[in-house]
Amino acid sequence: MLRHALLFAATTLLLTACATAPQTRSGYLSTYDGLKPRTDVVRAKVSEKREDAAVQAVRRVALEPSVIAPGADLGWMTAEERDLLLNQMDARMCFALSRRFEVAAEPSSADAKVRAAVTLVRPTGRAGSALSAAAGFFIPGPIGVRTPVGLGALGAEAEMVDAASGRQLAAVTWSRQANPVGTDTPSLSRIGDALQYTGAFAGAAARAFAPPGAPRRKIEANADPCARFGPRFRPEGFAAKFATGLYMPELSGARDEDEEGLEPEAAPPAASSAPAPN
Repeated sequence: MLRHALLFAATTLLLTACATAPQTRSGYLSTYDGLKPRTDVVRAKVSEKREDAAVQAVRRVALEPSVIAPGADLGWMTAEERDLLLNQMDARMCFALSRRFEVAAEPSSADAKVRAAVTLVRPTGRAGSALSAAAGFFIPGPIGVRTPVGLGALGAEAEMVDAASGRQLAAVTWSRQANPVGTDTPSLSRIGDALQYTGAFAGAAARAFAPPGAPRRKIEANADPCARFGPRFRPEGFAAKFATGLYMPELSGARDEDEEGLEPEAAPPAASSAPAPN
């Protein structure tokens, strides 16, 4: 059996191509002017902009509910899958942004508004995930191996706009596809990969919107602005992954990962008036 697992891993490595989720402009953002691609982020495609002087003045933000971007080809998803994905996006955005800004209970008290949209979802293959989970029992270590077929993906966009004028202060477009070799956890849910990547996207958005060098805020359990989304930490999800080798949405839920392990905390991008690093 071990020989078969090793053969599976070797075959996967040979078949792996540099398949990535395309980064498109859906038309959801108020403007795409000034967006610059980042080359210092691994595993994802990210383009962003930020007016440093303007975001320095932002203390409190209001979060609008996440939406499906107009024109996104998501007809294969059920209404329940869409609702689950958008709720996960809302929770992750709240968790990530609350560590950088105050989250306003009332939009009228906010300095800026943040809005996000899902632009792309590729389904996670159930059969490939089951095979990957089985192989994981025979390939020890933190790095997992998945079949190169049925790898899911997520694309999303977000922007911060001035609450009074509606002028865009910062924006990000982001996309990521699961990798055959790495730490992406397989799932029997068709949106398993997309659900997991909402955290990475939210972390990228929070970093793109925050002033350079801004410290992370400590969240008090008795005054959590994101309490409506449930607990920030879900140990049962880790236990399920350990026992089955699978990501299980019904047990994992959205959780606050404090942006750790999602994408590297790279140097902040230049302001919109200066070119981003190439």
